[in-house]
Amino acid sequence: MQFMVANVALSIAGPLILAAVLATGCASRTEIPFSSEPLPASTTAPATDASPRNSPAVPGVVFQVGDLVIVTFSDTLEPLQPHEERIKEDGCITLPLIGSVKALGKTPGELQKEIQDKYVPKFYRRLTVTVKYQAQELSYSVLGEVRMPGPKPYLGVTTVTKAIGAAGGLTDYASKRNIWLTRANGTKIKVNYRKAIANPALDPQVFPGDSINVEKSIW
Repeated sequence: MQFMVANVALSIAGPLILAAVLATGCASRTEIPFSSEPLPASTTAPATDASPRNSPAVPGVVFQVGDLVIVTFSDTLEPLQPHEERIKEDGCITLPLIGSVKALGKTPGELQKEIQDKYVPKFYRRLTVTVKYQAQELSYSVLGEVRMPGPKPYLGVTTVTKAIGAAGGLTDYASKRNIWLTRANGTKIKVNYRKAIANPALDPQVFPGDSINVEKSIW
């Protein structure tokens, strides 16, 4: 008799236990096994951190030398004048009270946060900083005894000898000892072409806004 009761209980409990196991299995998260093969197009890949700081730099997004930086201030008791300045050759701009701030290579958001952190709470209890920029059409000039004088687009890191090459090279009347590089701020650097070709350390870098003047040889 006890044996018959046990069999009946097992026959009733068995389907209930099986249903519970199946329900638990359906509620569990489906795992995607590791594979060196690319995920199928229909599979949703895990979310990644796509913040600007971790994303590759996109041309035009980060500040470059010559870009016009526009800094505005709000949420202060007394209104503050906006600050506009082109990024200098050292990659910096200079702001009231906090002085020099490196802008080169940063996004507007990164520069905005850095400026705000320098002002608050040291100088202001409340202040909202907004940074915008206007990219400069980068160029430099090569004048004097070159075959194609005039402005040249700044296409990346360049030097005096490379800039002269972009201007078609020296004419037959060019002085290779009297070449002047004039910075945008007025600083002048004398360059010897032959020495600059032989020694890259004597071949100054050219920045946007600079000009190169190749004098005529007296011989």
